[in-house]
Amino acid sequence: MSLAEYADRNRLHRVGARPSLPRYLADAWGRRDFAIAMAKYKIEASNQRNRLGMLWIFIKPTLNALLYGAIFGILQGASRPENFPMYVVIGVFLFEFFSTSMNNGAKSITGNGALVQSLAFPRITLPVSTVIQQLMTLVPMLGVMVVYILLLGAPITLEWLLMIPLVAIFTMFNLGVALIGARLTVHVRDLTQLLPLFTRILFYTSGVLFSIETILASHPWAIALFDYHPLHEVLSIARGALMPGLDYDPMYWLYFSVWSVAVFVAGVLFFWSAEERYGRVD
Repeated sequence: MSLAEYADRNRLHRVGARPSLPRYLADAWGRRDFAIAMAKYKIEASNQRNRLGMLWIFIKPTLNALLYGAIFGILQGASRPENFPMYVVIGVFLFEFFSTSMNNGAKSITGNGALVQSLAFPRITLPVSTVIQQLMTLVPMLGVMVVYILLLGAPITLEWLLMIPLVAIFTMFNLGVALIGARLTVHVRDLTQLLPLFTRILFYTSGVLFSIETILASHPWAIALFDYHPLHEVLSIARGALMPGLDYDPMYWLYFSVWSVAVFVAGVLFFWSAEERYGRVD
């Protein structure tokens, strides 16, 4: 009798073997408290390293909005969108949620090598914890964003409540992106060096600082393509809900929901299929 046959007869399993997907997800759900606690710890640790602590959560996107708003407001001149300050604040604050989820999620496995090698747990917990951390950071950021747009003259309407399901769908999308990035950087470590470049490309091509319809007015085919750009969709929905007199295609809800579910499912499957590899992170 071979060792493999003996192990199979006695129901012995290889250490570190990848479990079935349902069992894997059940194990990850059972460790949700660990993921939440890790997210809270990282927020506290990050704040303790800075003299201004929690204030940097508000200061950083505010400074970015002021800087980009000033530069691109001047460059665009009369072609800048109506209520441009509100337009920029919403775009920069929401894009910050995406970019930090993607960048930090991509490094969640490679940046926790000792933890991955020393403990047995579903590795998906790490990128999930990262996105939870960014969601916890987003909540007070949204409060500050609301204050800014109120000061800039936006009236409170019932449409503001649409931000709740939008953030939920956006979080699902970001988690899928983080899972895909987390696995890719395990296989190709150098991808972490390209993430800032990729982030900038998305920043300047998703309509954070300018109106796609205005900039590409002479290229209607390009405008049509942006109808299927997920980040452009989420920013358009948010601006339509929060800003007065700004409309968006209601189909963006359907498009972005499909994007979010597809990216999330693809991310879970892609990450889970390499579960055995993560324990061998150098």
